[in-house]
Amino acid sequence: MAQLIRQTGLYFEEFEVGDSIESAGRTITEADIVQFAMLSGDWNQIHTDAEYAREQMMGERIAHGLLVLSVASGLAVRLGFMEETVMAFMGLEWEFRQAVKIGDTVRVRATVAEKKEMPRLGGGYVWFKVDVLNQDDKRVHRGRWKVLVKGKPTE
Repeated sequence: MAQLIRQTGLYFEEFEVGDSIESAGRTITEADIVQFAMLSGDWNQIHTDAEYAREQMMGERIAHGLLVLSVASGLAVRLGFMEETVMAFMGLEWEFRQAVKIGDTVRVRATVAEKKEMPRLGGGYVWFKVDVLNQDDKRVHRGRWKVLVKGKPTE
């Protein structure tokens, strides 16, 4: 499988099915969870009440699934290959496979799964198979992201 080179702004034509790239890690903190609860209004006790969470299935507070998805999106953007060439994030299919706890470190692996040229839109769709892995290399989230990417400018 080819490895995407970390660079800025890949055009639609530069993506090849099977290309893959992995981000650096990011540790999920208690502050992340509290700030996400404040931003989203989701104060579910499994995320924010240590005593309540201790009595639940996970035995401790866990990160919001949507927080981890948001962190994954940020990690992917930091890789740079979408900078200035992605026109729109078009959608996703997503699964929360395993809880992410305070202190877990997550990273993103994105693999080009499919492409479809869309000349009338000035580029094409690229579907990425995305895995969010924890510090133990366990897949905690997975799914597919669909993005609209600019085509190479004609000279």
